[in-house]
Amino acid sequence: MYKHLPFRPCVGIMLFNANKEIFVGKRIDGRAENWQMPQGGIDEGELPIEAALRELEEETGTNLATYISESLDWHDYDLPEHLVPKLWNGQYRGQRQKWFLLRFDGGDADFNLQTKHPEFKEWRWALPAELPDLIVPFKRDIYQQVVDEFLPVLLA
Repeated sequence: MYKHLPFRPCVGIMLFNANKEIFVGKRIDGRAENWQMPQGGIDEGELPIEAALRELEEETGTNLATYISESLDWHDYDLPEHLVPKLWNGQYRGQRQKWFLLRFDGGDADFNLQTKHPEFKEWRWALPAELPDLIVPFKRDIYQQVVDEFLPVLLA
């Protein structure tokens, strides 16, 4: 029904710590027990890496990270049909995401979820293998693809 709509250009961030664990947050607006990695839209004229660093700071309160790698391809996902009219003014069928692997260079105390526009109500570190099971079902394939692509770099 919504296949004629475009995908929203977006970035995702796999932020890892010294223990090779991944930052995940629980969304403020979610009713379920789903966790996600930071992500967000790319603004007009913004490069994907610029969007990733901006979104990281907007969602976690810190920019203490170093670029390590990015996904070779863009990853698309469709929203469930009942969500399309509720998100982004019904302009998009889902998202097209460029993913970035970033090393966290700070300590846990550097995170501050009380940002200007808070998105997460809590956060934790997760193992890469856990990620697909933590996210909402319609994003699980993307999370598995991102884990599969970044795990060899993460473990190198």
